[in-house]
Amino acid sequence: MKILVVDDVPLMRHVLINMLRNLNYLDIVEATDGIQAFTLLKKQAFDLVITDLYMPKMDGKDLLNRIRNDEQLTSTPVLMVTCEDNSKTIKNVIAAKVSGIIVKPFSLKCLADHLNHVLATANKS
Repeated sequence: MKILVVDDVPLMRHVLINMLRNLNYLDIVEATDGIQAFTLLKKQAFDLVITDLYMPKMDGKDLLNRIRNDEQLTSTPVLMVTCEDNSKTIKNVIAAKVSGIIVKPFSLKCLADHLNHVLATANKS
């Protein structure tokens, strides 16, 4: 399983990557924003994208839209991570066909549960 982790805050990427490693996900690539992430997605295959919502240059919602509108990437599961609790914003992300949303802060169990759900759903399609 190859996972792309996208967050502009190095500490958040580090924490998320360590959590993923604790869950035995070891093939992980990092990106600092949506532009870098989309470039990586066009060059190599990923089984899952975990992205922050708010980032400079290209945010997580724009990245999600680009993935969903790209014929080769459209079925890639995308898990959005955010500290946003505004229901309108969350509804907009859901409407953009995000695979799952995790609100920060979250536990290792919460991440594991969301990953299991997103990957099980992706495997059904």
